[in-house]
Amino acid sequence: MDKFIKKIVWLFILAPAVYLAIVWNTLPETIAMHFNLKGDIDRYGSKNELVTMILILTVVNAIVYLLLPQVYRIDPKRYAAENKDRLFRIAFAIVVFTSAVLCLIIYSSIHGNIKFSMRFILAGVGLMLAVVGNYIYNIKPNYFAGIRLPWTLNNDENWKKTHLLGGKLLFGGGLLIAVICLFTPFTFSMIALFTILLFVIITTCIYSYRLYKKLNVHN
Repeated sequence: MDKFIKKIVWLFILAPAVYLAIVWNTLPETIAMHFNLKGDIDRYGSKNELVTMILILTVVNAIVYLLLPQVYRIDPKRYAAENKDRLFRIAFAIVVFTSAVLCLIIYSSIHGNIKFSMRFILAGVGLMLAVVGNYIYNIKPNYFAGIRLPWTLNNDENWKKTHLLGGKLLFGGGLLIAVICLFTPFTFSMIALFTILLFVIITTCIYSYRLYKKLNVHN
C-alpha cells in the first residue's frame, strides 16, 4: 500500500499547478482571491497573484510530505523509528486535503460568481482528523506527533492507553464532523466542529491525567 501511495503522491501534490496551467486561458484578469468564513468573496486580485499563491502552497505541501515522515530521525525516543510508516500516511492525508482545497480555490476563481462552500472544507477537515485518529491510536512514543503530555512522554503505558482512547475518539469525532458539516448550515457546522474537537481533547487529557495519578499511587 505504501509503495502505491509513494507512486501517486506527487500526482496529488502537483495537481493544483497542473489544473491551474490547464485553465489559465479561461481565468479572468481579476479573480476572487479570498473568501470569508461564510464563503462570500471579500477580496479580488490578479491571476498572477493566484499563480504565486498556488505555487508557494504547492511547495509547502511538498515540504510537509518530505519532512514529516523523516522527523523520527531526530527523535530521542527509542521507538520513534517505528512511527515512520504512520507519519508517512498522515503526511499523505495532509497532502490530499491541501491539494483538494487548492483545486477548489482555482475552481472558485474561474467561476467568480459562485459562493465558496465552506461546508466542504469543514467536512474535509473532519475526514482528515478521522485519518489522523486512525493512525495515532497505536503510534509509538515520540516528541513530534501524538498526544505529547508530560505524563504520556514519561510513561509508555500511559502513552499507549491515552492514544488508544484518543485515536478512537478522534476517528469517530472526525467522521461525525464530516457528516454534520455536509448536511447542516455553516454556523451550526462550526459550532459542532469546535464542540466535538474540545470534547475529544478534554476527554483524552482528563483520562490521561487520571491514569497518571493512578499509576503513581500504585508505584
